[in-house]
Amino acid sequence: MPILGLDPGTRKCGFAVIESLGQTPLALGIAPLEALEATLQRFLAEYSIVLAAVGRGTNVAAVVRVVGALGVPYALVDERDTTLKARGRFFRDHPPRGWRRLVPLGMLLPDRPIDDYAALLIAERYLSSAA
Repeated sequence: MPILGLDPGTRKCGFAVIESLGQTPLALGIAPLEALEATLQRFLAEYSIVLAAVGRGTNVAAVVRVVGALGVPYALVDERDTTLKARGRFFRDHPPRGWRRLVPLGMLLPDRPIDDYAALLIAERYLSSAA
């Protein structure tokens, strides 16, 4: 039962497709809001997504309109602290190398946006609350 996690933002939206807690995500990515509908259509065709877990934060109304227009049921999920936790998850999956490994993780910034990891945490938060 694949779940689509969405982390809405002002200009972009992170997304993650997962089947269950603790498993590797089926897909992770970030899409500009203008391309979100096309991106979601591709994932709906590829995976049998049963629900979209949408973070209740910035620009949630625009993302909910897109999800609703595609006919996907959705649930709003509290996204408090997901950005901070996403940074930790990112560094766990992509440990710093070279001189960066000597710097405490709390002082490092990821080398790319991590909205996809925030979307992953939103999807996992939904699954853990639904269990």
